[in-house]
Amino acid sequence: MNKLRILDGGMSRELLRLGAELKQPEWSALALIDSPDIVRQVHAEFIAAGADVITTNSYALVPFHIGEERFAAEGAGLIALSGALAREATVASGRAVTVAGGLPPIFGSYEPENFDASRVQDYLSVLVQNLAPHVDVWLGETLSLIAEGEAVAVAVKDTGKPFWISFTLADDAAAIAGGEPKLRSGETVADAAEWAAGSGASVLLFNCARPEVMKKAVEVAASVLRARGADLEIGVYANAFESDSDETAANEGLHETRADLTTDAYSRFACDWVDAGATLIGGCCGIGAAHIHTLAGVLRSR
Repeated sequence: MNKLRILDGGMSRELLRLGAELKQPEWSALALIDSPDIVRQVHAEFIAAGADVITTNSYALVPFHIGEERFAAEGAGLIALSGALAREATVASGRAVTVAGGLPPIFGSYEPENFDASRVQDYLSVLVQNLAPHVDVWLGETLSLIAEGEAVAVAVKDTGKPFWISFTLADDAAAIAGGEPKLRSGETVADAAEWAAGSGASVLLFNCARPEVMKKAVEVAASVLRARGADLEIGVYANAFESDSDETAANEGLHETRADLTTDAYSRFACDWVDAGATLIGGCCGIGAAHIHTLAGVLRSR
């Protein structure tokens, strides 16, 4: 059985907590421009909380957030900075922490209809080139459709580094009630796992959806991967969004987070995901260092 690894949590709320400004459209990219020391501090706090893997603050370094002109003029430098800050935090910690190069959905979160296969590599290539010197693995995250995963696989294939793929899930009332787990595109988790089994990815994850929908997705994915004889690990990092997250694009404003998703409550979900077969556990939007500290303690004591 693969050893359990702890991922970090969501960057944006931790940036806010430590005093960085967040506003649209730049979002978390603004901290790289105005307060990079706070970005480094967030990474350090997640490591101190128990994270074995941290992800670069590169999620908003796409034209969707910073604009085409700024991406062309400053994108490469900001992307490289996001990688350097994550690496600096791991070195300062003295721990063997993996740095994941975050590769976001290029054309907007939760917006599979905007995916443009003819243009996606123009942007992914800039992210990959400038993160490559600083990262250990690639993490295509918050992907809403299988084609976004395939684009990541193409973008990183010549880098010599392993890649992980993380899909965001439909988390509407039907999904929470136990319906067939699906990506936000409507494609099934079963189909996504079938694709992942032949993609070359080493980990299949699910992120940026409510924790209630994650366990069934893990179970379905684990079943498909077993049937295919595929040696992929499974991971989960859920968000803490209120229930409107499926109706509103993730990039629009600041979503409210759930008061009921305490550190203990989130850790109970995490235990369920591990029992279902997940070996990489962390958090997404609204899941902070305190959550990671608690779940790391709970999971490592089991």
